[in-house]
Amino acid sequence: MTNEIAVLPPAIPDRSRQLLTVHAPGVSMELPDLIGRAGDTAAFRTLEFLTSCTPNPHTRGVYSQAVRDFCAFGAARGAELGRLASPTVAAWMQSLISEGKSAATANAKLSGVRQWLEWLARHGVITGNPADTVKGIRLVVCEGKTPIVELDEARRLLESLEAADVVTFRDRAMIAVMLFGGVRISAVVRMKVGDFEDGARPSLKLREKGGKERRIACHHVTREYLDAYLTAAGIAGAWDASLFPGAPGHAGRLATAAMTRQAAWYMVKRRAKAAGLPRYLTNHSFRAMCATFALENGAPLEGVQELLGHADPGTTQRYNRKARELSRSIVESVQVF
Repeated sequence: MTNEIAVLPPAIPDRSRQLLTVHAPGVSMELPDLIGRAGDTAAFRTLEFLTSCTPNPHTRGVYSQAVRDFCAFGAARGAELGRLASPTVAAWMQSLISEGKSAATANAKLSGVRQWLEWLARHGVITGNPADTVKGIRLVVCEGKTPIVELDEARRLLESLEAADVVTFRDRAMIAVMLFGGVRISAVVRMKVGDFEDGARPSLKLREKGGKERRIACHHVTREYLDAYLTAAGIAGAWDASLFPGAPGHAGRLATAAMTRQAAWYMVKRRAKAAGLPRYLTNHSFRAMCATFALENGAPLEGVQELLGHADPGTTQRYNRKARELSRSIVESVQVF
């Protein structure tokens, strides 16, 4: 489809971003007017989909925004929820690419809208799912794009955290859990003190996305940093306490509530800047660095996959930079001067 105007009516801007608030016992949410005009059942089923059917907060945020964007696009062109057709969904996908959205972003939004419409169809709000026949953008990723730093820079970051205050002890232990264990930040901030088992075979208990729980071995450096941190914080033995609480106001004191992912992001940025590391370093960089360093040091792909909890070995393979270095050596072998 090359021309959306040939398929859909011209835009009607004054209707595109209207919202209504839908209430259910204990919860309320603003939904696009396109849903409200379809009736109370459509509004309730959408509220249901975006709450109880999508428990993960990150996924819920992505899907909610996708539904809002799609409804705004449809309403601006006079579409009605009960009469949606696949060309409308396809035209919306084209508009995302025209706006400069990446294939990954467009596909994630399509997934959210497709599942939402499937939920409405299953409960009789609409007849059939118009997004079923709309294909996503073909995306082939051979190498991950998560920014990482080199081994000596990672070492410099850890060495910069040799201070006596409890917040620095916490930050160093958090970074060690991510770097030496490849742990996602969402699992790190959920950890309790009792999730660190400091025995003959020290381990870390992780609560990951999808409700999955698993244990991984604790690296000896991580163990050392955690022991020092727990002693400094005075929370050793408080098994149900948050392992990594926040430190509001940068007052050098720890709170009791768990640190948020956003606060962890700011912490990493602050620590990286102080150590003179590139500003692009993020929480997820440590997970990528864990996989990259392990593979470069000869760890088997299957073992690294298990450590990171990847379902697909291809995801782990993206961190393998050996192919990149081989390509570099081949390129440099072309000698002219």
